[in-house]
Amino acid sequence: MSGTSATTQSAKMKKDESFLGKLGGTLARKKKAKEVSDLHEEGKNAINAPMLPTGTDIHPEDTLLEENAERIMLDPTSRESLKFKDLLKVLIDWINSELEEDRIIVKDLEEDCYDGQVLQKLFEKLSGRKLNVAEVTQSEIGQKQKLQTVLEAVNELLRPHGWTIEWNVDSIHSKNLVSIVYLLVALAMHFQAPIRLPEHVSVQVVVVKKREGILQTALVTKELTSTTEMMMGRFERDAFDTLLDHAPDKLNVVKTSLITFVNKHLNKLNLEVTELESQFADGVYLVLLMGLLEDYFVPLYNFFLTPESFEQKVHNVAFAFELMQDGGLKKPKARPEDVVNLNLKSTLRVLYNLFTNYKNSD
Repeated sequence: MSGTSATTQSAKMKKDESFLGKLGGTLARKKKAKEVSDLHEEGKNAINAPMLPTGTDIHPEDTLLEENAERIMLDPTSRESLKFKDLLKVLIDWINSELEEDRIIVKDLEEDCYDGQVLQKLFEKLSGRKLNVAEVTQSEIGQKQKLQTVLEAVNELLRPHGWTIEWNVDSIHSKNLVSIVYLLVALAMHFQAPIRLPEHVSVQVVVVKKREGILQTALVTKELTSTTEMMMGRFERDAFDTLLDHAPDKLNVVKTSLITFVNKHLNKLNLEVTELESQFADGVYLVLLMGLLEDYFVPLYNFFLTPESFEQKVHNVAFAFELMQDGGLKKPKARPEDVVNLNLKSTLRVLYNLFTNYKNSD
């Protein structure tokens, strides 16, 4: 009997050891529920103290992380800051203005942008490009598929211009407000939205990581908008905004006038322009035009005569901008990257600035 008892006890111990290994520290099956409950409480305490105010709303999924995984949450104090609230209001008003014809009304960025529907419509309106996605998606899988398509299009557009991609499908779909705001600010700046974003808006986020089974937390500052100088030149509406929005039929008249102007000078080098947005995109004609307008020869070692990469084209346009400022013109509102990226509005702004200053030049 004693031998049988010992065998039984040994088998039980092995079973318990195996079970303990599987549960990562649980001593017995009957204690599992209590241990999980304690884990929830431990996670809450780790996050709430000492960095967060008591009562912070922590979801279970914020603490039950896989090993080496992390979760980012907006600090409650930052959420209540006036500058951050002002930024949210500006972005919401901008989206509603852009999507007014679609009868879309956004009231809350977290609740209205997470499923990809609003982001799809906004991107299509801004870019003029139709995305191949289902119009209405109720399931989580369908929503994430739509988000994947939308974000791929956004990233493809923004990444070449040096934007840091601070968002992904999971962060947007999980209603991460910081990721949503990062995305909207990037779109607004890239498409030169007719809005003025509040400057120097930063928030603190709580980063929760799991290392060797232990939750680690840290407060990280995220800058959402930058300096006034950077945004001022890119958010003021001008004649071309009005022209493109309200009188597109007159656009060809303006383009014809500008083409006549640039060819009057470029013809001296046996060069001719027929398409404004494409032929000035590599910066070569822009540099040569400045030399002709100011009556000097631009040394070929200062720019790329046959640029091949995006960076070389940006260099050329940026160099042309420097020549304009040397000639007494104001710094162009457009970014060199916008001109290289065939942004018609940006190219028109640059050329119209030259036209108004040099239209009487021989």
